[in-house]
Amino acid sequence: MQTVVTAQEMQWCDRTAIRTFGIPGLVLMENAGRGSVQCLEERFGPCRQKTILVLCGKGNNGGDGFVVARLLLSKGARVIVLLFASPRQMKGDAKKNFIILKKLQGAHPGQLVITSFAPKTLRGLPPIHCAVDAIFGTGFSGKVTGIAKRGIDWLNGQKFPVLALDIPSGVHGSTGVVENTAVRATVTATFGLIKTGLLCNEGQDRAGKVVLVDIGLPPIVSNAPVFQMKLVTPGDVRSLLPRRSASAHKYTVGKVFILAGSRGYTGAAALAASAALRSGAGAVLLGTPDAVYPILARKLTEPIVLPVPSTAEGTVALSALEIISEKIRWADVVVLGPGLSLHRETQVLLRNLIMHATGKLVLDADALAVVASMGLTTLKKIKATMVLTPHAGEASRLLGVSSRQIEKERVDSVRNGAQQGGVTFVLKGAPTMTGTPDGRIYVNATGNPGMATVGSGDVLCGLIAGLWAQGMDHGSAAYAGVSVHGLAGDLAAQQLGARSIVAQDLLEFLPASFVQSEQRGSV
Repeated sequence: MQTVVTAQEMQWCDRTAIRTFGIPGLVLMENAGRGSVQCLEERFGPCRQKTILVLCGKGNNGGDGFVVARLLLSKGARVIVLLFASPRQMKGDAKKNFIILKKLQGAHPGQLVITSFAPKTLRGLPPIHCAVDAIFGTGFSGKVTGIAKRGIDWLNGQKFPVLALDIPSGVHGSTGVVENTAVRATVTATFGLIKTGLLCNEGQDRAGKVVLVDIGLPPIVSNAPVFQMKLVTPGDVRSLLPRRSASAHKYTVGKVFILAGSRGYTGAAALAASAALRSGAGAVLLGTPDAVYPILARKLTEPIVLPVPSTAEGTVALSALEIISEKIRWADVVVLGPGLSLHRETQVLLRNLIMHATGKLVLDADALAVVASMGLTTLKKIKATMVLTPHAGEASRLLGVSSRQIEKERVDSVRNGAQQGGVTFVLKGAPTMTGTPDGRIYVNATGNPGMATVGSGDVLCGLIAGLWAQGMDHGSAAYAGVSVHGLAGDLAAQQLGARSIVAQDLLEFLPASFVQSEQRGSV
């Protein structure tokens, strides 16, 4: 798995490499520039005789841009450097590299041009093959203003490809939030370690293809135990997925009980139960109100469908408690929530089941409403081991903050959810993140916008439950399930187009997703 860091954590890496291990900042900057030029040529072709525009700010990101400009010059490119700050504002390593570049300008008249950004400068530009964004780095936050805003807006209106250095200018390095404008890059060459801002919020869209550039950080720095966030790819789950023994039978490879469904919401129950079976679980028992039992009995052939007493409104009744409790004792893992409704009697039943649970629970959808009413911290007092799978709205109610804040601060939100509840907390969205009680966070690398469709979450909770029931630990079952789920969505998008994906498609592509995940080596 690749380490993912916030902007602050990356700054710690740079400081530690420089101050503790004596690696000069100029060396790190040179490595960043060299790796960026290599990335540029790999993506856009050889630089020789091309005209390349490099937009530079006053800070270290601008310094990286000055190194790139110098190396492009040495490769035979015509380089135009647009400055978004006065040279008097430059300091440290950025200033040193600017001075070097300025001296080279005199030796390469016409081939290297350094000029300040201005509308008249733009009008006089020759045809540009590609551009390099080095205006702001990962330390940027807030709104882009002044000439930087005008420059970014102009750049986004051009048709040539753009390589962003470290992170597209205007994107918050930790949250990925764009306050007003940001560079829309074709490729982002990010330095040392992947930044959370490239994976979250608008940062995902602005970054384009993300390429990791080695800048020479010592492994003791880049692999420091303090970094508890990882990017999970399909290859990373290969060794975790359950293996069946030759003597396996249906009751030794995972028993899952799912309490789900109500009048008008039978689809959620069917999707969760089918996903648990597709995960490889040997026996899946679906408890559902007797009012909707005929629908699900006709719809499902593989899961065992158990009718339980229902209310007049077609939801699970409190009188079903005894039979449900018996089936919970039978199961290795229990799923509570999909399509159960917010009916008062059903919510009382769920509260009772959760408070007295001692086994393994996956709580989704309407079960999360019960947790919100109880208080997330109450879960620490319960003996059961739990996985919660909220979307942003449900997480908002669990954590007592707005949905907007949940989305804006996804890393803090998932960590807070896991630690406050003492649970594995799967925050669904883009990207889906899994937090564990010990503070670790797993960021999912699969999935696409087409998966934002009703029923997708029901497939996910059944999938996680099935993997957990087969012997995986709760954290691994959660983030591996998220990865396989996302890859199924990617395979569906390849075949059907992202626009047309429905939850049933995710079920149908789960077998292919497992096959691909099991065949890939660790990335």
